[in-house]
Amino acid sequence: MPPRAYNDAMNTPLHLSTFVDQLASGEPTPGGGSAAALAGALGAALAAMVANLTVGRKRYVDVDAQMQAVLAQSEALRSQLTSLVAEDAQAFEQVRLAYRLPKESAAEQAQRQAAIQAAMQGASLTPLQTMRACLAVLHLLEQAVTLGNVNAATDGTVGALLAQAGLRGGALNVRVNLGSIEDPAFVAASEQEVAGLLAEADAIVGRIMPAAQ
Repeated sequence: MPPRAYNDAMNTPLHLSTFVDQLASGEPTPGGGSAAALAGALGAALAAMVANLTVGRKRYVDVDAQMQAVLAQSEALRSQLTSLVAEDAQAFEQVRLAYRLPKESAAEQAQRQAAIQAAMQGASLTPLQTMRACLAVLHLLEQAVTLGNVNAATDGTVGALLAQAGLRGGALNVRVNLGSIEDPAFVAASEQEVAGLLAEADAIVGRIMPAAQ
C-alpha cells in the first residue's frame, strides 16, 4: 500500500503523492509547517524501525526493554506529528479567516484585531508543538542509534536529520508569526523556548552523526 499523509482540512488519509502534489500547488496550505511536521513523523518512523530491528535479538538482549520503550514512544510521536501535518494547515486557515473579518466600524476593527492576535498565537503554538515533538524524537533516535542494531545506524541517523529539519522548520514558522504578535510576554517566552529547542537539537544531532560515519 502506498504511503499515506493527511488531508490538510479534513484530517483524512491521503496517498503521500497526493499530499506532495498539494504542497506543490499554488494554495497557501499545506505549506512549510505541514512539511516540517511530516519530516518529524518520518524521523519518528525511522526511530521505530531501528527499535523494531533491535527488539528480540539475542545480541541486544541487554537493551531490549529500553528499545521496547523507544518503540512505544516513537510510535506515539509519529501519530502526534502526523496529526500536526493537518493541524498546522488548520491553524493558518484561522489566521486567513481572521483577516477576512469586517472592519468598517471601530467595533469591527477591534474585534478583527483581537481575532487576528488570537489566531496568530495559535499559529505560533502549533509549530512550537512540532518542535517539541521533534526534539523528543531526537532523544529517542540517540538511544536507538547508540544502543540499537548497528546495521540500522544510518537509518536512525537519517531519522535524526529529518527530525532536526522538522524542528528547524517549526522554528522558522514560530518566528515569522511572532513578528505579528503584540503580546511582548508571549513573544519573549516563545522565542526563549525556540532558542533552547534549537540548541538542544543541534547538540543531539552532533552526538548522533559520528555513529553513522
